[in-house]
Amino acid sequence: FEIFRDSLQANHMGDQARDFLYASGKLQTLCYKEDIESALRTPGFAGFQLLDLHDFPGQGTALVGVLDPFWESKGYVTPEEFRRFCNSTVPLARLSKRYWRQSETFTAELDVAHFGPQALAGAVTSWRLAGDDGAVVASGTLGPADIPTGAVTRLGTISASLASAAPARRYRLVVSVSGAEAENDWDIWVFADRLEAQEPGNVLVTDSLDAALARLGEGGTVLLMPPAAQVREVSKIGFSSVFWNTAWTRGQAPHTLGILCDPAHPLFGAFPTEGHSNWQWWELVHGAAAMWLDHMPPALRPLVQPIDTWFENRRLGLIFEAKVGAGRLVVCSMDLASDLDNRLVARQLRHSLLRYMASDAFAPQVEVSAAQIERLFVR
Repeated sequence: FEIFRDSLQANHMGDQARDFLYASGKLQTLCYKEDIESALRTPGFAGFQLLDLHDFPGQGTALVGVLDPFWESKGYVTPEEFRRFCNSTVPLARLSKRYWRQSETFTAELDVAHFGPQALAGAVTSWRLAGDDGAVVASGTLGPADIPTGAVTRLGTISASLASAAPARRYRLVVSVSGAEAENDWDIWVFADRLEAQEPGNVLVTDSLDAALARLGEGGTVLLMPPAAQVREVSKIGFSSVFWNTAWTRGQAPHTLGILCDPAHPLFGAFPTEGHSNWQWWELVHGAAAMWLDHMPPALRPLVQPIDTWFENRRLGLIFEAKVGAGRLVVCSMDLASDLDNRLVARQLRHSLLRYMASDAFAPQVEVSAAQIERLFVR
Protein backbone atom coordinates (compact mmCIF):
# COMPACT_ATOMS: atom_id res chain seq x y z
CA PHE A 1 0.00 0.00 0.00
CA GLU A 2 2.93 2.35 0.62
CA ILE A 3 4.10 1.76 -2.96
CA PHE A 4 0.65 2.63 -4.32
CA ARG A 5 0.55 5.75 -2.12
CA ASP A 6 3.95 6.92 -3.33
CA SER A 7 2.96 6.33 -6.95
CA LEU A 8 -0.19 8.40 -6.51
CA GLN A 9 1.80 11.24 -4.97
CA ALA A 10 4.41 11.11 -7.73
CA ASN A 11 1.63 11.61 -10.26
CA HIS A 12 0.30 14.70 -8.42
CA MET A 13 -2.87 13.05 -7.07
CA GLY A 14 -1.92 12.17 -3.49
CA ASP A 15 -4.54 14.54 -2.10
CA GLN A 16 -7.25 12.69 -4.05
CA ALA A 17 -6.68 9.32 -2.36
CA ARG A 18 -9.78 9.46 -0.16
CA ASP A 19 -11.95 10.68 -3.03
CA PHE A 20 -10.67 7.88 -5.26
CA LEU A 21 -11.40 5.32 -2.54
CA TYR A 22 -14.96 6.56 -2.07
CA ALA A 23 -15.80 6.90 -5.77
CA SER A 24 -14.29 3.55 -6.76
CA GLY A 25 -15.99 1.91 -3.77
CA LYS A 26 -19.38 3.22 -4.82
CA LEU A 27 -18.88 1.64 -8.25
CA GLN A 28 -17.66 -1.59 -6.65
CA THR A 29 -20.86 -1.73 -4.59
CA LEU A 30 -22.98 -1.00 -7.67
CA CYS A 31 -21.31 -3.88 -9.52
CA TYR A 32 -21.72 -6.25 -6.57
CA LYS A 33 -25.40 -5.32 -6.40
CA GLU A 34 -25.90 -6.03 -10.10
CA ASP A 35 -24.06 -9.37 -10.02
CA ILE A 36 -25.74 -10.62 -6.85
CA GLU A 37 -29.20 -9.60 -8.01
CA SER A 38 -28.61 -11.32 -11.36
CA ALA A 39 -27.87 -14.53 -9.47
CA LEU A 40 -30.89 -14.13 -7.21
CA ARG A 41 -33.20 -13.48 -10.19
CA THR A 42 -32.18 -16.78 -11.83
CA PRO A 43 -34.63 -19.64 -11.08
CA GLY A 44 -32.87 -22.79 -9.92
CA PHE A 45 -29.55 -21.04 -9.40
CA ALA A 46 -27.69 -22.93 -6.68
CA GLY A 47 -26.05 -19.90 -5.10
CA PHE A 48 -23.07 -17.61 -5.43
CA GLN A 49 -19.73 -17.10 -3.72
CA LEU A 50 -17.76 -13.88 -3.36
CA LEU A 51 -13.98 -14.00 -3.40
CA ASP A 52 -13.98 -12.15 -0.10
CA LEU A 53 -15.71 -9.40 1.86
CA HIS A 54 -12.38 -7.82 2.78
CA ASP A 55 -9.30 -6.78 0.82
CA PHE A 56 -6.58 -9.39 0.40
CA PRO A 57 -3.04 -7.93 0.36
CA GLY A 58 -1.46 -11.10 -1.10
CA GLN A 59 -1.27 -12.36 -4.70
CA GLY A 60 -0.64 -8.96 -6.22
CA THR A 61 -3.09 -7.23 -3.86
CA ALA A 62 -6.75 -8.04 -4.47
CA LEU A 63 -8.80 -5.02 -3.40
CA VAL A 64 -12.06 -6.92 -3.76
CA GLY A 65 -13.60 -6.14 -0.40
CA VAL A 66 -16.09 -3.66 0.93
CA LEU A 67 -13.97 -3.97 4.10
CA ASP A 68 -10.24 -3.32 4.45
CA PRO A 69 -7.68 -6.07 5.32
CA PHE A 70 -8.47 -5.57 9.02
CA TRP A 71 -12.21 -6.12 8.48
CA GLU A 72 -12.95 -2.44 9.03
CA SER A 73 -15.39 -0.44 6.94
CA LYS A 74 -13.90 1.51 4.04
CA GLY A 75 -16.62 4.12 4.43
CA TYR A 76 -18.64 3.84 1.24
CA VAL A 77 -21.30 1.24 2.07
CA THR A 78 -22.98 0.34 5.35
CA PRO A 79 -24.04 -3.17 6.41
CA GLU A 80 -27.67 -2.07 6.12
CA GLU A 81 -27.15 -0.88 2.53
CA PHE A 82 -25.39 -4.10 1.53
CA ARG A 83 -28.15 -6.25 3.04
CA ARG A 84 -30.74 -4.58 0.82
CA PHE A 85 -29.48 -6.72 -2.08
CA CYS A 86 -27.64 -9.53 -0.24
CA ASN A 87 -29.88 -11.13 2.35
CA SER A 88 -32.17 -14.07 3.00
CA THR A 89 -35.06 -12.12 1.46
CA VAL A 90 -34.37 -9.67 -1.37
CA PRO A 91 -36.94 -7.78 -3.48
CA LEU A 92 -35.84 -7.74 -7.14
CA ALA A 93 -36.72 -5.68 -10.20
CA ARG A 94 -36.26 -6.55 -13.86
CA LEU A 95 -35.69 -3.28 -15.72
CA SER A 96 -35.48 -3.14 -19.51
CA LYS A 97 -33.40 0.05 -19.32
CA ARG A 98 -32.21 2.80 -16.99
CA TYR A 99 -32.93 5.91 -19.11
CA TRP A 100 -36.47 6.90 -20.02
CA ARG A 101 -38.23 9.64 -21.98
CA GLN A 102 -40.95 11.70 -20.32
CA SER A 103 -43.49 10.43 -22.84
CA GLU A 104 -42.83 6.80 -21.95
CA THR A 105 -44.52 4.60 -19.41
CA PHE A 106 -42.08 3.16 -16.91
CA THR A 107 -42.48 -0.59 -16.42
CA ALA A 108 -40.74 -3.18 -14.28
CA GLU A 109 -41.28 -6.81 -13.37
CA LEU A 110 -40.95 -7.44 -9.65
CA ASP A 111 -39.66 -10.65 -8.07
CA VAL A 112 -38.57 -11.66 -4.61
CA ALA A 113 -35.82 -14.12 -3.73
CA HIS A 114 -36.79 -15.67 -0.40
CA PHE A 115 -34.55 -18.13 1.44
CA GLY A 116 -35.76 -17.45 4.97
CA PRO A 117 -36.62 -20.13 7.55
CA GLN A 118 -40.29 -20.22 6.55
CA ALA A 119 -42.70 -19.14 3.84
CA LEU A 120 -44.29 -15.68 3.91
CA ALA A 121 -48.07 -15.88 4.09
CA GLY A 122 -50.14 -13.05 2.63
CA ALA A 123 -47.16 -10.82 1.90
CA VAL A 124 -47.92 -7.39 0.44
CA THR A 125 -45.44 -5.72 -1.90
CA SER A 126 -45.30 -1.91 -1.82
CA TRP A 127 -43.49 0.20 -4.40
CA ARG A 128 -42.88 3.85 -5.14
CA LEU A 129 -41.00 5.88 -7.74
CA ALA A 130 -39.63 9.09 -6.23
CA GLY A 131 -37.16 11.84 -7.02
CA ASP A 132 -34.12 12.86 -5.01
CA ASP A 133 -36.30 15.54 -3.37
CA GLY A 134 -38.65 12.87 -2.05
CA ALA A 135 -41.55 13.80 -4.34
CA VAL A 136 -43.40 10.63 -5.36
CA VAL A 137 -44.13 10.23 -9.08
CA ALA A 138 -46.09 7.00 -8.66
CA SER A 139 -46.73 4.28 -6.09
CA GLY A 140 -48.75 1.14 -5.58
CA THR A 141 -49.08 -2.31 -4.04
CA LEU A 142 -49.15 -5.91 -5.25
CA GLY A 143 -50.66 -8.88 -3.47
CA PRO A 144 -51.26 -10.20 -0.93
CA ALA A 145 -49.43 -13.34 -2.02
CA ASP A 146 -47.96 -16.42 -0.39
CA ILE A 147 -44.21 -16.56 -0.98
CA PRO A 148 -42.50 -19.95 -0.60
CA THR A 149 -39.02 -20.25 0.80
CA GLY A 150 -36.07 -21.50 -1.26
CA ALA A 151 -37.02 -19.89 -4.56
CA VAL A 152 -37.45 -16.72 -6.59
CA THR A 153 -41.12 -15.76 -6.96
CA ARG A 154 -42.74 -13.43 -9.49
CA LEU A 155 -44.70 -10.70 -7.71
CA GLY A 156 -46.13 -8.91 -10.73
CA THR A 157 -45.61 -6.07 -13.19
CA ILE A 158 -45.82 -2.39 -12.32
CA SER A 159 -46.15 0.65 -14.57
CA ALA A 160 -46.16 4.41 -14.16
CA SER A 161 -46.56 7.41 -16.44
CA LEU A 162 -43.48 9.64 -16.47
CA ALA A 163 -45.30 12.69 -17.82
CA SER A 164 -45.19 14.44 -14.44
CA ALA A 165 -41.52 13.61 -13.82
CA ALA A 166 -39.23 16.62 -14.24
CA PRO A 167 -36.63 15.93 -16.94
CA ALA A 168 -32.88 15.48 -16.49
CA ARG A 169 -33.39 14.03 -13.03
CA ARG A 170 -32.64 10.81 -11.21
CA TYR A 171 -35.53 8.82 -9.75
CA ARG A 172 -35.47 5.82 -7.45
CA LEU A 173 -37.73 2.78 -7.51
CA VAL A 174 -38.13 1.45 -3.97
CA VAL A 175 -39.75 -1.95 -3.37
CA SER A 176 -40.55 -3.54 -0.01
CA VAL A 177 -42.09 -6.89 0.93
CA SER A 178 -44.02 -7.21 4.18
CA GLY A 179 -43.35 -9.98 6.64
CA ALA A 180 -39.61 -10.01 6.03
CA GLU A 181 -38.59 -6.37 6.57
CA ALA A 182 -37.05 -6.52 3.10
CA GLU A 183 -36.54 -3.41 0.96
CA ASN A 184 -34.45 -2.71 -2.14
CA ASP A 185 -34.06 0.12 -4.65
CA TRP A 186 -32.89 0.97 -8.17
CA ASP A 187 -32.02 4.26 -9.88
CA ILE A 188 -33.45 5.39 -13.22
CA TRP A 189 -33.11 8.67 -15.13
CA VAL A 190 -35.81 10.58 -17.00
CA PHE A 191 -35.02 12.93 -19.89
CA ALA A 192 -37.08 15.23 -22.09
CA ASP A 193 -38.34 13.82 -25.39
CA ARG A 194 -36.77 16.76 -27.19
CA LEU A 195 -34.03 19.11 -26.19
CA GLU A 196 -34.09 22.23 -28.33
CA ALA A 197 -30.67 23.52 -27.39
CA GLN A 198 -29.03 26.24 -29.43
CA GLU A 199 -25.27 25.90 -29.51
CA PRO A 200 -23.63 29.17 -28.40
CA GLY A 201 -22.31 31.09 -31.37
CA ASN A 202 -19.06 31.98 -29.63
CA VAL A 203 -18.07 28.33 -29.07
CA LEU A 204 -16.45 26.31 -31.83
CA VAL A 205 -17.48 22.65 -31.53
CA THR A 206 -15.09 20.49 -33.51
CA ASP A 207 -13.41 17.10 -33.71
CA SER A 208 -10.44 18.59 -35.57
CA LEU A 209 -7.31 19.34 -33.58
CA ASP A 210 -6.03 21.69 -36.28
CA ALA A 211 -9.28 23.68 -36.32
CA ALA A 212 -9.27 23.85 -32.54
CA LEU A 213 -5.70 25.15 -32.34
CA ALA A 214 -6.37 27.71 -35.05
CA ARG A 215 -9.39 29.14 -33.19
CA LEU A 216 -7.51 29.12 -29.89
CA GLY A 217 -4.70 31.04 -31.57
CA GLU A 218 -7.28 33.72 -32.36
CA GLY A 219 -8.33 33.87 -28.71
CA GLY A 220 -11.52 31.88 -29.29
CA THR A 221 -13.46 29.37 -27.22
CA VAL A 222 -13.37 25.73 -28.32
CA LEU A 223 -15.01 22.44 -27.41
CA LEU A 224 -12.76 19.77 -28.89
CA MET A 225 -14.30 16.28 -29.10
CA PRO A 226 -11.74 14.05 -30.81
CA PRO A 227 -12.63 10.56 -32.07
CA ALA A 228 -11.58 7.89 -29.59
CA ALA A 229 -9.19 6.40 -32.15
CA GLN A 230 -7.13 9.61 -32.14
CA VAL A 231 -6.60 9.72 -28.37
CA ARG A 232 -3.16 8.62 -27.12
CA GLU A 233 -4.52 5.86 -24.91
CA VAL A 234 -2.51 3.98 -22.28
CA SER A 235 -5.29 2.90 -19.93
CA LYS A 236 -8.37 1.14 -21.28
CA ILE A 237 -11.47 2.57 -19.68
CA GLY A 238 -14.58 0.56 -18.91
CA PHE A 239 -17.73 1.07 -16.88
CA SER A 240 -17.02 -1.82 -14.51
CA SER A 241 -14.02 -2.04 -12.21
CA VAL A 242 -10.72 -3.87 -12.54
CA PHE A 243 -11.12 -7.63 -12.01
CA TRP A 244 -8.86 -8.84 -9.16
CA ASN A 245 -5.93 -6.68 -10.28
CA THR A 246 -4.20 -5.78 -13.53
CA ALA A 247 -0.91 -7.45 -12.54
CA TRP A 248 -2.29 -10.97 -12.16
CA THR A 249 -4.55 -10.75 -15.22
CA ARG A 250 -1.78 -9.67 -17.62
CA GLY A 251 -3.25 -6.23 -18.02
CA GLN A 252 -6.79 -7.39 -18.74
CA ALA A 253 -9.10 -4.45 -19.47
CA PRO A 254 -10.71 -2.46 -18.06
CA HIS A 255 -7.86 -0.74 -16.28
CA THR A 256 -10.00 1.82 -14.47
CA LEU A 257 -12.15 1.99 -11.33
CA GLY A 258 -14.94 4.33 -12.37
CA ILE A 259 -14.95 8.11 -12.57
CA LEU A 260 -14.58 10.99 -10.14
CA CYS A 261 -16.29 14.34 -10.64
CA ASP A 262 -17.72 17.23 -8.63
CA PRO A 263 -21.53 17.28 -9.01
CA ALA A 264 -21.58 20.87 -7.70
CA HIS A 265 -19.42 22.09 -10.60
CA PRO A 266 -21.39 24.29 -13.03
CA LEU A 267 -20.52 21.88 -15.85
CA PHE A 268 -23.18 19.60 -14.34
CA GLY A 269 -25.78 22.32 -13.85
CA ALA A 270 -28.15 20.60 -16.29
CA PHE A 271 -26.87 17.04 -15.93
CA PRO A 272 -27.84 14.70 -13.08
CA THR A 273 -24.84 13.04 -11.46
CA GLU A 274 -23.20 12.14 -8.21
CA GLY A 275 -19.46 12.35 -7.66
CA HIS A 276 -18.95 8.79 -8.88
CA SER A 277 -20.10 6.35 -11.54
CA ASN A 278 -23.73 5.37 -11.72
CA TRP A 279 -25.71 3.75 -14.51
CA GLN A 280 -26.23 6.97 -16.50
CA TRP A 281 -22.46 6.99 -17.13
CA TRP A 282 -22.62 3.63 -18.94
CA GLU A 283 -23.67 5.28 -22.20
CA LEU A 284 -20.91 7.89 -21.90
CA VAL A 285 -18.00 5.70 -20.83
CA HIS A 286 -18.75 2.82 -23.21
CA GLY A 287 -16.50 3.30 -26.24
CA ALA A 288 -14.74 6.35 -24.80
CA ALA A 289 -10.96 6.81 -24.58
CA ALA A 290 -9.26 8.15 -21.47
CA MET A 291 -6.74 10.93 -22.15
CA TRP A 292 -3.33 10.55 -20.49
CA LEU A 293 -2.45 13.83 -18.78
CA ASP A 294 1.02 12.96 -17.49
CA HIS A 295 2.65 15.90 -19.30
CA MET A 296 0.10 18.46 -18.19
CA PRO A 297 0.70 20.95 -15.34
CA PRO A 298 0.22 19.33 -11.91
CA ALA A 299 -2.55 21.82 -11.11
CA LEU A 300 -4.73 20.59 -13.97
CA ARG A 301 -7.58 18.52 -12.56
CA PRO A 302 -9.99 16.92 -15.03
CA LEU A 303 -13.67 17.74 -14.66
CA VAL A 304 -14.44 14.08 -15.34
CA GLN A 305 -11.55 11.93 -14.13
CA PRO A 306 -11.25 8.16 -14.61
CA ILE A 307 -9.57 6.42 -11.67
CA ASP A 308 -6.65 4.37 -12.95
CA THR A 309 -5.51 0.96 -11.69
CA TRP A 310 -3.59 1.34 -8.44
CA PHE A 311 -0.56 -0.31 -10.06
CA GLU A 312 -0.10 2.67 -12.40
CA ASN A 313 -2.02 5.65 -10.94
CA ARG A 314 -1.86 7.55 -14.20
CA ARG A 315 -3.58 10.93 -14.34
CA LEU A 316 -6.46 10.41 -16.75
CA GLY A 317 -9.22 12.61 -18.08
CA LEU A 318 -12.48 12.38 -20.01
CA ILE A 319 -13.21 16.11 -19.78
CA PHE A 320 -10.80 18.87 -18.84
CA GLU A 321 -10.62 22.64 -19.32
CA ALA A 322 -7.64 24.93 -19.79
CA LYS A 323 -6.41 28.27 -21.04
CA VAL A 324 -4.41 28.10 -24.27
CA GLY A 325 -2.87 31.49 -24.88
CA ALA A 326 -5.76 33.94 -25.06
CA GLY A 327 -8.19 31.13 -25.85
CA ARG A 328 -10.34 28.89 -23.68
CA LEU A 329 -10.58 25.16 -24.27
CA VAL A 330 -12.59 22.14 -23.16
CA VAL A 331 -11.53 18.71 -24.40
CA CYS A 332 -14.01 15.84 -24.14
CA SER A 333 -13.02 12.33 -25.23
CA MET A 334 -16.51 10.88 -24.79
CA ASP A 335 -18.88 10.74 -27.76
CA LEU A 336 -21.28 13.65 -27.36
CA ALA A 337 -21.98 13.97 -31.08
CA SER A 338 -23.43 10.82 -32.65
CA ASP A 339 -27.07 9.63 -32.66
CA LEU A 340 -28.14 12.12 -30.01
CA ASP A 341 -31.85 11.58 -30.69
CA ASN A 342 -31.45 8.10 -29.24
CA ARG A 343 -28.54 8.66 -26.85
CA LEU A 344 -30.38 10.71 -24.25
CA VAL A 345 -27.57 10.83 -21.70
CA ALA A 346 -24.98 12.04 -24.20
CA ARG A 347 -27.41 14.65 -25.50
CA GLN A 348 -28.04 15.95 -21.99
CA LEU A 349 -24.35 16.15 -21.05
CA ARG A 350 -23.55 17.97 -24.31
CA HIS A 351 -26.31 20.48 -23.54
CA SER A 352 -25.07 21.00 -19.98
CA LEU A 353 -21.45 21.35 -21.11
CA LEU A 354 -22.22 23.93 -23.79
CA ARG A 355 -24.46 25.88 -21.43
CA TYR A 356 -21.55 26.02 -18.98
CA MET A 357 -19.11 27.15 -21.67
CA ALA A 358 -21.46 29.98 -22.68
CA SER A 359 -21.77 31.22 -19.09
CA ASP A 360 -19.66 33.59 -17.01
CA ALA A 361 -18.72 30.62 -14.82
CA PHE A 362 -16.49 29.26 -17.58
CA ALA A 363 -13.08 30.63 -16.63
CA PRO A 364 -10.29 28.03 -16.91
CA GLN A 365 -7.43 28.77 -14.53
CA VAL A 366 -4.67 26.40 -15.65
CA GLU A 367 -2.74 27.35 -18.77
CA VAL A 368 -1.38 24.76 -21.18
CA SER A 369 0.45 25.10 -24.47
CA ALA A 370 -0.67 24.04 -27.92
CA ALA A 371 2.18 21.50 -27.91
CA GLN A 372 0.83 19.93 -24.72
CA ILE A 373 -2.60 19.61 -26.32
CA GLU A 374 -1.09 17.97 -29.40
CA ARG A 375 0.64 15.34 -27.24
CA LEU A 376 -2.76 14.02 -26.18
CA PHE A 377 -3.39 12.62 -29.64
CA VAL A 378 -1.92 10.37 -32.29
CA ARG A 379 -1.73 11.68 -35.82
